[in-house]
Amino acid sequence: MKIRVWDLPTRVFHWMLVLAIVGSFVSADEGGNSLEWHARFGYFILSLLIFRLVWGVVGSHYAQFFNFIKSPKTVLAYLKNPTELAGHNPLGALSVMALLGFLLIQAVTGLFASDDIAFEGPLSKYVSSNWVELLTSFHRLDETVLILLIALHVGAIVYYRWIKKVNLVKPMITGDKEWAEKIPAARDDFLLRLFAATIYVVIAGTLYYFLR
Repeated sequence: MKIRVWDLPTRVFHWMLVLAIVGSFVSADEGGNSLEWHARFGYFILSLLIFRLVWGVVGSHYAQFFNFIKSPKTVLAYLKNPTELAGHNPLGALSVMALLGFLLIQAVTGLFASDDIAFEGPLSKYVSSNWVELLTSFHRLDETVLILLIALHVGAIVYYRWIKKVNLVKPMITGDKEWAEKIPAARDDFLLRLFAATIYVVIAGTLYYFLR
């Protein structure tokens, strides 16, 4: 039977984040006016990440953090006896949280970063030059960490698709998974989607007000 696992707000978040990350990496390497676009992608990423943190508390069943973040003991048990789960498995949850965490570091440090030529983060004026230099260094270093984490994430998707014959991409598009037994379905009605849209608009509006 088909079970709704990923609600629409979670799916939109996921694919918007993918596009924003690609845009951020591309604009960072072009130089000139593209740095303005790099900053815009950074603000967009930050708004998405804040939304996901909120949605991880108030969102539907499988989007909530307490439903997929497990203890080290549970992760070790999963490694000894891997079983397919409807949502994120314990190991996948670690990958997701690491990626979100380092993306958040990247977005926040970018607010203070400066290249001393064409770009200064909107919050760089509030800290000393030493802090700007330090946070800029963290911003550049974290880029390498993110590339490694993204490569691992994509590698896991490919591994599941071709070795374990499990398609992880399709459910993130349709929201549904084929499941033999009865399990809780994620809520994904109009009111939940409206609630998510309201949360995001408030977050984006607040960021725009304080970072413009």
